[in-house]
Amino acid sequence: MRQRKSRTKRSSRAANPFSSPGAPSSGAASPGALDTGTANPARASIVRVGPAGWSYPDWAGYVYPSRRAKGFHEAAYLAEFFDTIEINTSFYQPLRPDHTAQWIERVAANPRFVFTAKLWQRFTHDVRSITSGSAAEDERAVRAGFDVLRAANKLGAVLLQFPFSFHRSAETVAYLTAVLKRFADYPLVVEVRHGSWNAPETLELLRTSGVSFCNIDQPIIGRSLGPSAQTTSAVGYVRLHGRRNDTWFSDDATIPAHERYNYLYTTEELAPWVTRVHKVTERAGETFVITNNHFQGKAVVNALQLISILKGSKVKVPEPLRRHYPQLESIADSPPAEPMLFPLGKGSKDVGR
Repeated sequence: MRQRKSRTKRSSRAANPFSSPGAPSSGAASPGALDTGTANPARASIVRVGPAGWSYPDWAGYVYPSRRAKGFHEAAYLAEFFDTIEINTSFYQPLRPDHTAQWIERVAANPRFVFTAKLWQRFTHDVRSITSGSAAEDERAVRAGFDVLRAANKLGAVLLQFPFSFHRSAETVAYLTAVLKRFADYPLVVEVRHGSWNAPETLELLRTSGVSFCNIDQPIIGRSLGPSAQTTSAVGYVRLHGRRNDTWFSDDATIPAHERYNYLYTTEELAPWVTRVHKVTERAGETFVITNNHFQGKAVVNALQLISILKGSKVKVPEPLRRHYPQLESIADSPPAEPMLFPLGKGSKDVGR
């Protein structure tokens, strides 16, 4: 088995357990910094919160300015507000090394920024891929992009996102074990969605493999895996998908695909997850909290709210977003750049959903 390389020195984590733009770099933790509940400050956990993906057409005018300056790049813009983004394109095809190198340059202004990335779906949605004739070639293609991120110290985790149809059985456990061994030198995180994986054997497999368990929030339909706060390695991971029960498994061709992720968490709905994040950080050296309810920037809204709650302070808010989601005004660390003549408060379908 390949040896997993440590991405950061543990001693560097003691200064400020909550890593975010604008956080003090001194040895003392900032007011409202995340309390990991550990007696040993050297074991304090860094927490990075951010959205899944950045390339969404519906984010224009919501997250991003309608008129973009020359040289504008979505990842560079988001790195002003977040310390992580989960790369989604790697799920659909292996990352091109030249693209990943460019992304590293784009986020360089935020030295605390670290990417996470999904593993190519060929290894998570096709149980025959591990024994296919192209498996070695497919692995090389995946590694080409990931290794650029790792070499730059910018790869925080690799997420293996398995579908709801991936039920726990002798066959699937064997397959999962084989995939984990194939990519064992990366900081792996496993996301399963079916309730059959809710078993001590699942956690033991991940723990003995040095792999993280992904704690998810998803619509609870049938045998869907419920919320949790598990930690099975030095990396903690949380993903929030939204709670659109009516569209999550819909095969209605008239319903746009984005409706599956068209959900805005209320602060009351986020509260239990704040508690779970604290629990995860008690045992993890580094925790990633990813919001995947991306339609019209709702993932960004909830990620900013989570950062504000975890830090206990106000945060920087994108100007376009605050015009569509007035609830962000209460956590914004500065007034709007321009007066809001017609604020979208009362009557907005997005408020408090």
